[in-house]
Amino acid sequence: MLRCAAAALVAALPALTAAQTPIKVLLITGQSNRYHNWEVSSPIVKRWLEASPRFAVTLATTPPKGTTPNQDMSAFAPRFSDYQAVVLDYEGFEFAPPIKQAFVDYVRNGGGLVVLHAADNAFPGWPEYNEMIGVGGWGGFTPGYSNRTEAAGPKIRWRDGGLVLDSTTPGTAQHPSPHDFLITNRAPAHPIMKGLPPAWLHANDEIYSNLRGPAKNVTILATATAPTSVTNGTGEHEPILMAISYGKGRVFHDTLGHVGATQKEPILAMNSVDYGVLLQRGTEWAATGSVTIPVPADFPTAEKTSIR
Repeated sequence: MLRCAAAALVAALPALTAAQTPIKVLLITGQSNRYHNWEVSSPIVKRWLEASPRFAVTLATTPPKGTTPNQDMSAFAPRFSDYQAVVLDYEGFEFAPPIKQAFVDYVRNGGGLVVLHAADNAFPGWPEYNEMIGVGGWGGFTPGYSNRTEAAGPKIRWRDGGLVLDSTTPGTAQHPSPHDFLITNRAPAHPIMKGLPPAWLHANDEIYSNLRGPAKNVTILATATAPTSVTNGTGEHEPILMAISYGKGRVFHDTLGHVGATQKEPILAMNSVDYGVLLQRGTEWAATGSVTIPVPADFPTAEKTSIR
């Protein structure tokens, strides 16, 4: 099903011009917590990106996740500078110290970063990473790592037409069970969001809620909400898509795309047309600061999801 989706999306895209040489993207994966499955999610991410001639994707897989703290990650040593954007579908042990520093330097000096659903929970004790992603989730599922608590920073809310930092309301990361939900476009002039409808239905996914962090230099691109009558619903307009500036770098933080530990393809949340289009447009923006990938005619509406 996803292969058909990829082919259909390619057909909807303009031909690559001489001015649009493929963007070199490094997709990092290889570890998940016990609630996710990178072996299913990462191939889907790669296919969506490669469905566009805009991207040339290289896969970098870390050593497998061990069971003890301080796993040796020295064998993982990608050259970030070879790429215009790094896409993280990863939540596990921190990279070796020299690679962590190279990663920070890469983003700070203008490299693009895309943080996907599972990576929202990665590296809770890494201050620079927490600043890159704005706010994040749990984090404590990797041995030796603590959860993001109130000490991690405020929550981000959309209230009264704008971004609000909430440092007083208690609560840490949670989400309702996967379901179809309405996403609201909060930044229609932003390159990633320009041309997207004011609101649309996203299929069978988790609404990450009560995320916490430094919350610096964040633009809320889109929100979603679940009422308090729903288990783990906060009633708040939770940030679902965010753009963050970190030094000269651009970060696209996308909380969508849950794949459970035992799930197999097809994955409705990742088969959703909006998921693939946002992944592509967000990656192009992170790499270049602009977006040329069009919004397809079968993008979901406020009344109907769209699955390929």
